[in-house]
Amino acid sequence: MNKPTEIELKTALVAATTMEEHNKDPFYIAKTLLNHDYRLKHFEELLKAADLYINHGHTDREHMALVQCIEKLNEPENHKQDDDT
Repeated sequence: MNKPTEIELKTALVAATTMEEHNKDPFYIAKTLLNHDYRLKHFEELLKAADLYINHGHTDREHMALVQCIEKLNEPENHKQDDDT
């Protein structure tokens, strides 16, 4: 499967946001797309931090950046779980 173009992605995200706002997402497709888009951005940050840490040294600063990226990835999931219970 090909990666969506920037225009396709923006169009899909606008449609997903509209679906969510109007509560017209019976199969949770819009919710899933919006969540994945949000989390993908954090995973991309994590990948950059891991690459920097592994390939360019193991300093405390790079280690802390890596840890912070992991914490960011865990935060939204933990808050969402709290909201659903």
